Amino acid sequence: MLLSSFTPDLIEAGCDEVGRGCLAGPVVAAAVILPKNYTHELLNDSKQLSRQERQELQTDIVRDALAWAIAEVGNAEIDRINILNASFKAMHLALDQLTLRPELLLIDGNRFKPYQNVKFECVIKGDAKYLAIAAASVLAKNYRDELMEKLAHEFPGYAWNTNVGYPTEEHRDGIRANGITPYHRRSFQLLPSQLELFEQ
Repeated sequence: MLLSSFTPDLIEAGCDEVGRGCLAGPVVAAAVILPKNYTHELLNDSKQLSRQERQELQTDIVRDALAWAIAEVGNAEIDRINILNASFKAMHLALDQLTLRPELLLIDGNRFKPYQNVKFECVIKGDAKYLAIAAASVLAKNYRDELMEKLAHEFPGYAWNTNVGYPTEEHRDGIRANGITPYHRRSFQLLPSQLELFEQ
């Protein structure tokens, strides 16, 4: 059973990101503020949910949340500032868009770059512990999956419609056969040997 809040007295925003380990595409973060004592029997870590469950949950989250926002940082910026800083930046950009100012941030993971003067708590596996983080994980994953599926039509040789940019064998076979796209992260080890890379 996921917890509805870390503390009952503060306005809490749950934050999570998706796409940190991908070879292509942006890192996407979401921030969600749920009502106090919110409950939802299906809401859980997005990785534990089917695509249909996530899509159904998104409807409920968007309807029920006091505030929510999604932001992305693209692959060129990831290459420039590194993936960890890009993940923090995506969370900050999502928080910037919230229409309600949070008093406490619940961050999935073990590291975070402070946001303005707002207190925060890092929670390892937080998307399986707090509803607001789980809600953020669902919104971020749905957004990023849909984006990568659109990009798969533009660059069909990499199976992004199924791997959404993660380093599967099919994705790496696509890189070997077709080279890299404008959406690939050049600072990542795209293949076991960088010598196998070539530009389109």
